Amino acid sequence: MKHVLVPVDFSEDSVNALEMAIAFANEMGHDVRMIHVIKDAVFYQRNFSLTNLIDVKNETVINNLKKLVEQYKPKAHHNLDFRIRSGKVYNEIANQAKYGEAELIVIGSHGTSGFEELWLGSNAYKVVNNSPCPVLSLRNSYKRHQINRIVLPIDDTPETRQKIPYTARIAKEFNAEVHLLQVADTKKENVLQRINDYANQVARFLENNDIDYLHEAITGNNLTDITIDYALRKDADLISIMTEQSESTKNIWLGPYAQQMVNHSPIPVLSIQPY
Repeated sequence: MKHVLVPVDFSEDSVNALEMAIAFANEMGHDVRMIHVIKDAVFYQRNFSLTNLIDVKNETVINNLKKLVEQYKPKAHHNLDFRIRSGKVYNEIANQAKYGEAELIVIGSHGTSGFEELWLGSNAYKVVNNSPCPVLSLRNSYKRHQINRIVLPIDDTPETRQKIPYTARIAKEFNAEVHLLQVADTKKENVLQRINDYANQVARFLENNDIDYLHEAITGNNLTDITIDYALRKDADLISIMTEQSESTKNIWLGPYAQQMVNHSPIPVLSIQPY
């Protein structure tokens, strides 16, 4: 069965992410899998099976993960388990997601024990750019685990529409209202018309899939700021964005809009990779 993967370092941020992961998995009909990454450690695990763990130094980690399973399994509609890996944190998260067939990664944006560094400055791109699946990031201060309103910003890039199918699926699962938001940092008519055309295509897709939506347009100097301000005014629960990877830079940079959004948004951000 597909699962939602959640990195856990036992910080409040990662436990909050675990609760959000369970909420998403319950709505999507998936299992939940925790992953704890041990950095620069000698650690052996055959076939990722708990029965084959032979490094007794990690007994505390295992016991803490078992406690989380015991505490949160009653809240999970399906299975809740864990894996432990060793190496670079972002690489191991991506590898576990890829080879474990994760549907979604849910991660606290300011954890400790190695995870915090992933979400500061230029390092923010590492998890998202290495991930084979969408990544939901959230701050520890965000405690709501129900999705009622999703902000869906549409810009002038062709890739902006590629986030629609997955976002629509989330909206369906949670019976959420989508705020289709045209965003622009220019008043050039050709750019605004292109964004409007893209947004109208998205609107038709949402209508055809019986998803409730509102359609608005805003302009401003900083797309991140105006999107976050709008989401806060609408009391949104999720902002869905593209990672803005291009073919020439997809392994090097996370687009500035996406990076700013992940780092600065007080509202959970769903980052979706282009096809």
